[in-house]
Amino acid sequence: VQLQASGGGLVQAGGFLRLSCTASERTFSANAVGWFRQSPGKEREFVASISRSGTTTDYADSVKGRFTMSRDNLRKVVYLQMNTLLPEDTAVYYCAAVFTGWDMVPQRNMEYDYWGQGTQVTVSS
Repeated sequence: VQLQASGGGLVQAGGFLRLSCTASERTFSANAVGWFRQSPGKEREFVASISRSGTTTDYADSVKGRFTMSRDNLRKVVYLQMNTLLPEDTAVYYCAAVFTGWDMVPQRNMEYDYWGQGTQVTVSS
């Protein structure tokens, strides 16, 4: 599965962005998808994940209530709606995918097999 992340940019604190992760394969619907982020000098961290069906999601505590993940399997795309952005949300955001059982929402980056190239999100104070 090849993944293409997009939608990053520069936004003021309190603003919003929507990231997209587009897949190249029809089998995308059999994959759970996760979003991770990495800022300079820090390890890549889990942000959110969604099950292959889209019925189950999981979020890092730092983004709960602000970020929402969704997917459209017909269009082979996953979205990360990011509201009320904070300067600490600044990072390169990566989407990742892994073939899983129906409602699994993996949180660890080592559980994912396929990665997109990343998109930069910068939140100014």
